[in-house]
Amino acid sequence: MTEATQYVTLGVADSLFAVPVSRVQEILEPQPIARMPRAPEDFLGIIEVRGQSVPVIDLRLRLGMSPAEDTHDTRVIVLDVLMSGAMQKLALRADRVFEVAELDGPLEPPVKIGGRWGAECVAGVGRRNGAFATVFDLDRLFVSQDVAGVTAAA
Repeated sequence: MTEATQYVTLGVADSLFAVPVSRVQEILEPQPIARMPRAPEDFLGIIEVRGQSVPVIDLRLRLGMSPAEDTHDTRVIVLDVLMSGAMQKLALRADRVFEVAELDGPLEPPVKIGGRWGAECVAGVGRRNGAFATVFDLDRLFVSQDVAGVTAAA
Protein backbone atom coordinates (compact mmCIF):
# COMPACT_ATOMS: atom_id res chain seq x y z
CA MET A 1 0.00 0.00 0.00
CA THR A 2 1.47 3.37 -0.97
CA GLU A 3 1.24 6.32 1.37
CA ALA A 4 -0.93 9.15 0.06
CA THR A 5 0.82 12.43 -0.61
CA GLN A 6 -0.32 15.41 1.40
CA TYR A 7 -0.38 18.90 -0.05
CA VAL A 8 -0.71 22.43 1.24
CA THR A 9 -3.50 23.97 -0.82
CA LEU A 10 -3.32 27.67 -1.53
CA GLY A 11 -5.24 30.24 -3.47
CA VAL A 12 -4.07 32.89 -5.90
CA ALA A 13 -6.84 35.02 -7.41
CA ASP A 14 -9.62 32.50 -8.16
CA SER A 15 -7.23 29.58 -8.76
CA LEU A 16 -6.40 26.66 -6.47
CA PHE A 17 -2.80 25.44 -6.31
CA ALA A 18 -0.98 22.86 -4.22
CA VAL A 19 2.56 22.17 -3.07
CA PRO A 20 3.81 18.98 -1.42
CA VAL A 21 3.68 19.38 2.37
CA SER A 22 7.12 17.73 2.56
CA ARG A 23 8.63 20.89 0.98
CA VAL A 24 6.87 23.39 3.27
CA GLN A 25 8.93 24.62 6.21
CA GLU A 26 6.65 27.32 7.60
CA ILE A 27 3.57 29.36 6.81
CA LEU A 28 3.86 32.96 7.99
CA GLU A 29 1.73 36.06 8.07
CA PRO A 30 3.02 38.94 5.92
CA GLN A 31 5.94 40.82 7.40
CA PRO A 32 8.22 43.65 6.37
CA ILE A 33 10.27 42.73 3.31
CA ALA A 34 13.69 44.23 2.59
CA ARG A 35 13.47 45.34 -1.04
CA MET A 36 16.40 44.71 -3.36
CA PRO A 37 17.44 47.19 -6.07
CA ARG A 38 16.99 46.22 -9.73
CA ALA A 39 15.35 42.93 -8.79
CA PRO A 40 13.05 41.00 -11.13
CA GLU A 41 9.42 42.12 -10.82
CA ASP A 42 8.24 38.98 -9.01
CA PHE A 43 11.10 39.09 -6.47
CA LEU A 44 9.72 41.13 -3.59
CA GLY A 45 12.89 41.10 -1.46
CA ILE A 46 14.09 39.15 1.55
CA ILE A 47 12.74 38.33 4.99
CA GLU A 48 14.44 36.84 8.01
CA VAL A 49 13.31 33.37 9.00
CA ARG A 50 15.00 31.91 12.06
CA GLY A 51 18.13 33.97 11.49
CA GLN A 52 18.37 33.18 7.78
CA SER A 53 17.71 35.54 4.85
CA VAL A 54 15.01 34.07 2.62
CA PRO A 55 14.01 35.50 -0.79
CA VAL A 56 10.28 36.15 -1.25
CA ILE A 57 8.60 35.62 -4.63
CA ASP A 58 5.14 37.00 -5.38
CA LEU A 59 3.30 33.97 -6.75
CA ARG A 60 0.76 36.18 -8.56
CA LEU A 61 3.52 37.89 -10.54
CA ARG A 62 5.43 34.64 -11.12
CA LEU A 63 2.27 33.24 -12.72
CA GLY A 64 1.71 36.31 -14.89
CA MET A 65 -1.27 37.61 -12.91
CA SER A 66 -1.85 41.21 -11.87
CA PRO A 67 -0.41 42.29 -8.51
CA ALA A 68 -2.60 42.62 -5.44
CA GLU A 69 -2.23 44.23 -2.03
CA ASP A 70 -1.85 42.07 1.07
CA THR A 71 -5.09 41.17 2.82
CA HIS A 72 -5.99 39.54 6.11
CA ASP A 73 -5.65 36.14 4.34
CA THR A 74 -2.26 36.72 2.63
CA ARG A 75 0.41 34.22 3.66
CA VAL A 76 4.11 33.67 3.06
CA ILE A 77 5.01 30.01 2.54
CA VAL A 78 8.63 29.09 3.24
CA LEU A 79 9.70 26.19 1.02
CA ASP A 80 12.69 24.00 0.28
CA VAL A 81 13.47 24.20 -3.44
CA LEU A 82 16.22 22.46 -5.41
CA MET A 83 18.30 25.10 -7.22
CA SER A 84 21.74 24.68 -8.74
CA GLY A 85 21.98 21.18 -7.28
CA ALA A 86 21.31 22.18 -3.65
CA MET A 87 18.24 22.69 -1.52
CA GLN A 88 17.56 26.38 -0.86
CA LYS A 89 14.94 28.17 1.22
CA LEU A 90 12.55 30.31 -0.79
CA ALA A 91 9.29 31.96 0.23
CA LEU A 92 6.13 32.45 -1.83
CA ARG A 93 3.55 35.15 -1.15
CA ALA A 94 0.09 33.71 -1.83
CA ASP A 95 -3.36 35.24 -1.45
CA ARG A 96 -4.38 32.58 1.04
CA VAL A 97 -3.60 29.11 2.41
CA PHE A 98 -6.49 26.71 2.81
CA GLU A 99 -5.40 23.43 4.37
CA VAL A 100 -3.08 20.45 4.44
CA ALA A 101 -4.89 17.60 2.72
CA GLU A 102 -4.72 14.71 0.31
CA LEU A 103 -6.11 15.41 -3.13
CA ASP A 104 -9.19 13.51 -4.26
CA GLY A 105 -7.69 10.76 -6.44
CA PRO A 106 -4.48 10.55 -8.45
CA LEU A 107 -2.81 13.45 -10.24
CA GLU A 108 -3.45 13.79 -13.93
CA PRO A 109 -0.60 14.97 -16.16
CA PRO A 110 -0.70 18.63 -17.19
CA VAL A 111 -2.68 19.26 -20.33
CA LYS A 112 -0.74 19.64 -23.54
CA ILE A 113 -2.17 22.21 -25.89
CA GLY A 114 1.03 22.80 -27.83
CA GLY A 115 2.14 26.17 -29.00
CA ARG A 116 3.45 28.71 -26.57
CA TRP A 117 2.04 27.44 -23.28
CA GLY A 118 4.62 25.54 -21.27
CA ALA A 119 3.45 23.31 -18.45
CA GLU A 120 6.94 22.39 -17.25
CA CYS A 121 6.33 23.95 -13.80
CA VAL A 122 3.19 21.81 -13.29
CA ALA A 123 3.63 18.38 -11.70
CA GLY A 124 0.00 17.51 -12.35
CA VAL A 125 -3.59 18.44 -11.81
CA GLY A 126 -5.71 17.01 -9.03
CA ARG A 127 -9.03 17.77 -7.46
CA ARG A 128 -9.96 18.94 -4.00
CA ASN A 129 -13.60 19.20 -2.97
CA GLY A 130 -14.71 19.31 -6.62
CA ALA A 131 -12.26 22.05 -7.70
CA PHE A 132 -9.19 21.58 -9.88
CA ALA A 133 -5.91 21.98 -7.98
CA THR A 134 -2.74 22.61 -9.98
CA VAL A 135 0.23 20.99 -8.26
CA PHE A 136 3.50 22.85 -8.78
CA ASP A 137 6.80 21.22 -9.63
CA LEU A 138 8.62 23.61 -7.30
CA ASP A 139 12.09 22.82 -8.63
CA ARG A 140 10.97 23.80 -12.14
CA LEU A 141 8.82 26.76 -11.10
CA PHE A 142 11.94 28.44 -9.77
CA VAL A 143 14.54 27.21 -12.25
CA SER A 144 15.01 30.58 -13.94
CA GLN A 145 18.32 32.36 -13.56
CA ASP A 146 16.77 35.39 -11.89
CA VAL A 147 15.57 33.37 -8.87
CA ALA A 148 18.70 31.20 -8.73
CA GLY A 149 20.90 34.29 -8.69
CA VAL A 150 18.80 36.02 -6.04
CA THR A 151 18.84 32.95 -3.78
CA ALA A 152 22.62 32.65 -4.06
CA ALA A 153 23.00 36.31 -3.11
CA ALA A 154 20.65 36.04 -0.12
